[in-house]
Amino acid sequence: MFTKVVAVLLFVAVLSQEAEEEPFKLPSLKGNAFFADPFANFEGIGSIWGLSSSSKGDGSKFDGRWAIEGNSANLKDLGLVAKDKAKHHAISAKMNKKVDFTELHDSQKQFVVQYEVKYQDTMECGGSYLKLAAEVDEEFSSDTFNDKTLYSIMFGPDKCGLESRIHFIVNYKNPVTGAVEEKHAKASSDFKEIFGDNKSHLLTLVVDFDGSFEIFVDQNSVNKGSMLTDMTPAINPPSEIDDPSDSKPSDWDDKEKIPDPMATKPEDWDEDAPKFIEDEEATMPDNWLEDEVEQVPDPDAVKPEDWDDEEDGEWEAPIVENPKCEAGNCGPWTRPQKPNPEYKGSWAPPLIDNPNYSGVWSPKKIANPDYYEDKTPFASLMPITAVGIEMWTMTKDIMFDNIILTDSKSVADEWAGESWNKKALIEKLAAPGDSPMDQFLVFAGENPWIWVLLAAAVILPVVLYFYCSGGSPAPADDGAEAKKTDKVTPDDEEKEDEGEEEEKEASGEQKEEEEDMPELEETEKEAEEEAAEEEEAEEEEAAEEEIAEEKEEAPVKRRTRKAD
Repeated sequence: MFTKVVAVLLFVAVLSQEAEEEPFKLPSLKGNAFFADPFANFEGIGSIWGLSSSSKGDGSKFDGRWAIEGNSANLKDLGLVAKDKAKHHAISAKMNKKVDFTELHDSQKQFVVQYEVKYQDTMECGGSYLKLAAEVDEEFSSDTFNDKTLYSIMFGPDKCGLESRIHFIVNYKNPVTGAVEEKHAKASSDFKEIFGDNKSHLLTLVVDFDGSFEIFVDQNSVNKGSMLTDMTPAINPPSEIDDPSDSKPSDWDDKEKIPDPMATKPEDWDEDAPKFIEDEEATMPDNWLEDEVEQVPDPDAVKPEDWDDEEDGEWEAPIVENPKCEAGNCGPWTRPQKPNPEYKGSWAPPLIDNPNYSGVWSPKKIANPDYYEDKTPFASLMPITAVGIEMWTMTKDIMFDNIILTDSKSVADEWAGESWNKKALIEKLAAPGDSPMDQFLVFAGENPWIWVLLAAAVILPVVLYFYCSGGSPAPADDGAEAKKTDKVTPDDEEKEDEGEEEEKEASGEQKEEEEDMPELEETEKEAEEEAAEEEEAEEEEAAEEEIAEEKEEAPVKRRTRKAD
């Protein structure tokens, strides 16, 4: 119950924040990064990112268009979008600071690559991975970037049909031969929903200096392992290999079983007996109609009025299925087939152990001339000098955003905390289906970090309120209190006494004026005097009652006034 109440408070806070239309803020980098691009403006293509004018190995051009556009969750939040389907796309950005894995290993640091991808249309077939270009003799150029460009690490999702995966591939250079070979990490799991929900998803690869790695999707682990034990082919080759010059001897018998040469076919074995025979016990069903045909002329058909037999020929009704034969019970009846109990099939002698069996042959082993043992494969990874996206896709409008390469997962987490975390919450609450509250509870269950935001947004202000209001209360204001409660104050009593004196003076003045006025008729004068006296008496009586009530409500103050 408490969890739901807290969730409601946070949900209301989020909606209130949205209602205030807080300005969009780019994530701020808190720590070291080799490369970080939040796509701050529309000028990224041409300044940071360069398009490829090269072509693929088969001659096809990279003609897929790129654009920087706003995310539907917040149009001010820009991202890099691959616009076209059924096109080859290639774009890249040169890094100002290369990734040197030897230095990272010696400093016992991590390598982290993280970015967002959003399939604004359901992904059908294609890739959306990053290629981190390796340092080579020639300086990197976006203009020549293509599918043959040597990369150090390739990371990201790929899907076609029912097959999908998250690639983590390293191009590893053999320290003995100098040959470069792709090493693929084992398959990931629990990520396939990212291709069809039209939401922004966070992809993170963390490789530690000891060679261990872990892959996260939306900050949930989907794969972990070691470069030493969970790559195919293995980083380190076997110490021994098959002798390529060895061959199986001509007299080697690798048949474990052979037909028994002493066995003979039994005399009663009938190889000609059929596998199935008629069931002699079967009888024709009572509802079987042998004289009915399966198709008949349509009895409801009518010859058209404009049909001319001389010109069109003799009219015939169209043929339809016989309604009497809907159960398939028309035409000649034949007995059904049943398995023949006498059937044995072709005879073959039984198998026995081969007395000359030599076992399974394999070539002999020799020392591997290309053998090496690399105990620190992390340090052996090729340096990275550029970030590239080279892909083919059957889905348009794939958005990439907030790409970062760093040496600390905590830096990547803080970067995501100021970007993807907020974006994912907005998209989750805006999704159709369950109520916003149900969606928030599910989101909070999948992302426990949201409760940290709750503590900062709800609990901390409450604590600060009680802390700041813990001092001594301010002195009471008698005037303010009297306004709220109608409490009598000394000033009120003085005003009341002054009012009584003014009434008496006014009454006297009125009497003097009446004496000076010309006399009226006797009856009218007496009536007016009586009315004035009655009115004056009523007013004085009402004033005295009001003063008496006020004296009862504030006896202490009135005694103090008389004492003065």
